Order: sequence, then C-alpha cells, then structure tokens
Amino acid sequence: MQMAKYNVPPYGNRSQRRAAAQGAGGMDMGAIMQQAKKMQEELANAQEKAKLLEASASAGGGMVKATVSGDLQLKELTIDPEAVDPEDVELLQDMIIACVNDALNAASDAANQEVSSATGLGGPGGLGGDDPFSALGLSGLF
Repeated sequence: MQMAKYNVPPYGNRSQRRAAAQGAGGMDMGAIMQQAKKMQEELANAQEKAKLLEASASAGGGMVKATVSGDLQLKELTIDPEAVDPEDVELLQDMIIACVNDALNAASDAANQEVSSATGLGGPGGLGGDDPFSALGLSGLF
C-alpha cells in the first residue's frame, strides 16, 4: 500500500505550526504560561504583604493578650498582673494557650484572605469556585 504524499514542509506550514503551539483544544500555550507566571508573581507579592499583617486576641476578659504576625510569629504577649495567681498557675497557662491559639488562627485567616483576594485563588481547595481552572483562565477545559 502506497502512502499519499503531501506537499508540506517537514515542520508544517505556518497555520499548522501555530495550531501545534496552541496545543489541544486551540489553547495558546504561551499565553497560558504567561498567565501562570503572572499568577506566581501575584502570589509572591501577596505572601509578602500577608507577612506584614498582625492579628491580636485576648483571653480571660482581656487579662492575657497576644499579637501574632501574618507569618505566624508571636510578636507580643501581655499578661495583666492580676492574672498571676500563684495558687492557680494552671488557669493562667490555659488563658495563654487559648489566647495565642486564637491569635494564630486569626493571623492565619487574615494571611489566607490576603493571598486569596490578591490572586483570586479563594474558595475550596485554594482555587476559586467550582471550576478550579477558571482561576487560570481555562474555564470549561474538562
């Protein structure tokens, strides 16, 4: 059986090369890579901004206060002298733990919100909405 010969250059004509560069479904791979690079830069900027955030919490009616940075570092811990009861150190320990954990959770939430709002990657699983490809500009891909 003899194969048909086509008068096509070895790497195809211009439209064939363009179609190959666009990949499956006619997507422009260069544009996708450019979009991914832009999102990566936005994510890095948002993470830097998130580190500068601070969140505070208190426990025991304000007797213990904690401030935590966006990168989850304890920056300040204040204990009212009235909270120090040598007969009940366990209560003070519990207040400190509760206060610091609340501040850590608040800082983590604030940092995640900063990153999500800056990159559009909020929602379940870190990617916005029900279609995870929409954040990448690839909505309806699959």
